[in-house]
Amino acid sequence: MDVPTGRRERKKAATRGKIAAAARRLFLEHGYDAVGIREVATEADVAVTTLFAHFPSKEALVFEHDEDFESRLTHAVTDRAPHEPLIPALRNEIQAMVRHCAAPEAAPIWHMIDSSPALRQYDGSVRLRHAEALAAAIAADLDQPPPATACRTIARFVIDAYSLGRESPDPEATVNEIFRMIEAAWAVTGSVDAR
Repeated sequence: MDVPTGRRERKKAATRGKIAAAARRLFLEHGYDAVGIREVATEADVAVTTLFAHFPSKEALVFEHDEDFESRLTHAVTDRAPHEPLIPALRNEIQAMVRHCAAPEAAPIWHMIDSSPALRQYDGSVRLRHAEALAAAIAADLDQPPPATACRTIARFVIDAYSLGRESPDPEATVNEIFRMIEAAWAVTGSVDAR
């Protein structure tokens, strides 16, 4: 996550963090569906309009690190060393993300997401958006016009590797197994020779 540098950015980040922490606390104590936006705003000591300035929807409160996740994925493509292959760079990033999200303290959040139809649907739309952003980064890296089918397909496999790894009893082995398949699929595209 990028650390805000200016005073205004730090203040905005602190407010956003306070709102997200209040929402998480209330959702875990009372259940996602039982808590309203006004209750979250009151708990965070902000106006409802301030809450919506930081989070566009109630669901977004649960996925507070959504933008960081997407940024990390695209940076795994754009910031890798000049001769570092694409698929291993993505595997390393997904492994790090899965380790973080499979930690015991994350379990209550994922249980809440899995038990709420609204949050599961939101999670699905977020994953599609992440896949599109990742596909665009891969296509740009290969100097291909988006949306290149191979780039979009590989990006969706990468996002699914994260989801399946997070849910697995052996996350690291699961991600490694999936990435062997991704690497084979990438090799079939012919793009692996160029990058």
